[in-house]
Amino acid sequence: MSERAGAAASAHPPPQAAARRAGEAAAWRRGKTSREAPHERAHAIQPGVVLAGLAVAFAVTAALAPALLTSRDPLAIDLTATLRPPSLEHIFGTDQSGRDVYTRVVYGARQSLFIGVGATAIGLSLAALLGIAAGLGGRLVDGAITRLVEVLFAFPALLLALLFVTVFGAGAATQMVAVAIGTAPGYARMIRGQVLAVRGSGYVEASHALGHPYGRVLRRHILPNAARPLVVLATLGVGQSIVWASGLAFLGLGVAPPSPEWGALLDAGRSYVTKAWWLEVAPGLVIVALALSVTVLGRYLQQRLEGGSGR
Repeated sequence: MSERAGAAASAHPPPQAAARRAGEAAAWRRGKTSREAPHERAHAIQPGVVLAGLAVAFAVTAALAPALLTSRDPLAIDLTATLRPPSLEHIFGTDQSGRDVYTRVVYGARQSLFIGVGATAIGLSLAALLGIAAGLGGRLVDGAITRLVEVLFAFPALLLALLFVTVFGAGAATQMVAVAIGTAPGYARMIRGQVLAVRGSGYVEASHALGHPYGRVLRRHILPNAARPLVVLATLGVGQSIVWASGLAFLGLGVAPPSPEWGALLDAGRSYVTKAWWLEVAPGLVIVALALSVTVLGRYLQQRLEGGSGR
């Protein structure tokens, strides 16, 4: 009889014990959730990053396959439809020659992205040579390169680009090299600092202490770790290069009309800004949106590589 009573008591615990167990279970679940939440947030992609990715994807599609986004000819002239405001038929309006501005913006993405990516690649390559040589060279080499970079820093980057284009003439190639020269000093300083930091790290000193050849240490430790920030710099640099290249074209030092390059569109539309505002606003907004989107993706990539939350 006592055994049956004990079994019944164990099967039906007192209300206080049941409440205590329920509270402990709830606290355990809350603790588990709070531990998992940062991990889940770290892998969550924010809406801004998604929108930036969609904008960049649209620009890349326009550069590689513009016919997928519009069926019109960017150079087709229609004098009966000049300077028409934005509408359902022409979402970005038409220019002084009756050409569809949206179509010209889409077809201009190829040249604008080519100049931006090319300028970033040239600038980073030149900066990598200077930064690595300064970081790995002796005191004399480091001092000479540092003085050269400081002299270049004495001039505004855009002024260096303007001087280069003025001397060698306008065009896509000179526009690309000019922007690269303007951005290279800043990249070189950052790469030099990264090389010096990696060179003085513990694992590099341990490799030297173990007797590993200098070439092996350089190839397996210094260069790969020093080059890691280049991915982020390249992503951030594309947007900056597009803006600077468009600025040069706006000043008449870029690709010549009737090219639909975005800076050239701004240059061609400034004469009509008082009566056809869309000629300036449409390509200008596209340039700003793409530059911001590339910057957002670059920051997100930087946080991911550094183990951040990705926000």
